[in-house]
Amino acid sequence: MASTSSTSVAAGLAALTRHSLAGLRVLIAFTLVTGLAYPLVVTGLGQALLPWQANGSLVRSDGSHADRRGDGVVGSAIIGQAFDGEEYFHTRPSAAGDDGYDTLASSGSNLGPENPDLVAAIEERKAAVAREEGVAESDVPPDAATASSSGLDPHISPEYAAIQVARVARARGLSRSDVEALVAEATSGRALGVLGDERVDVVTLNLALDAADGVDDVDAAGGADAAEDGADGPAADTTEGADVVHVPGPARDAD
Repeated sequence: MASTSSTSVAAGLAALTRHSLAGLRVLIAFTLVTGLAYPLVVTGLGQALLPWQANGSLVRSDGSHADRRGDGVVGSAIIGQAFDGEEYFHTRPSAAGDDGYDTLASSGSNLGPENPDLVAAIEERKAAVAREEGVAESDVPPDAATASSSGLDPHISPEYAAIQVARVARARGLSRSDVEALVAEATSGRALGVLGDERVDVVTLNLALDAADGVDDVDAAGGADAAEDGADGPAADTTEGADVVHVPGPARDAD
């Protein structure tokens, strides 16, 4: 009886050892494939085929692309930033950080659609945009008064850009047609003709305006760092506004 029991224990230990070794081999194999080979292959393909996008879509002050930080980089085409002054197109509101567009505090307001603070803020923003652009409040598009869920959306709708053209043209002494042409150049259509919406990249648009005027003062403090660090941030669970959808791209935001 004791001999039979010992044999059973030995057989059980042998089976346990075989199964454990098999599991260990699978673990090592998947670690090498998914933790080493796959990242190296994806990184290599990204650097070979899409180096600009893979390195954060960095832009220089003249609007040209850069593959790495330094060398005149002032920001990223996929990381929004605030612009002040009548001579610039303005971005949408941001709840990321105390002053907005803080790449280390990417988030939305997390306020629901019936929250009185959010309702009041939207009404205040609409009134402010209407006064600044000289339009009726009913002509202010939604993205002009609502923040994105990441707080870092670099895009605005063509409708929001359109109501800013007159102000920017007046402030820079340019014709409306010249400014509208730059807006058209900074406008991207739907991906594959069906995905997302048309959107205007405010960062590249303002850089183009400065380049046309011979100005070099667009400041993207932290923008380049955030793009390289992948600081587009997780989409917050908020119902404030909807991002201008830009597909494809690593910085898509969705409320």
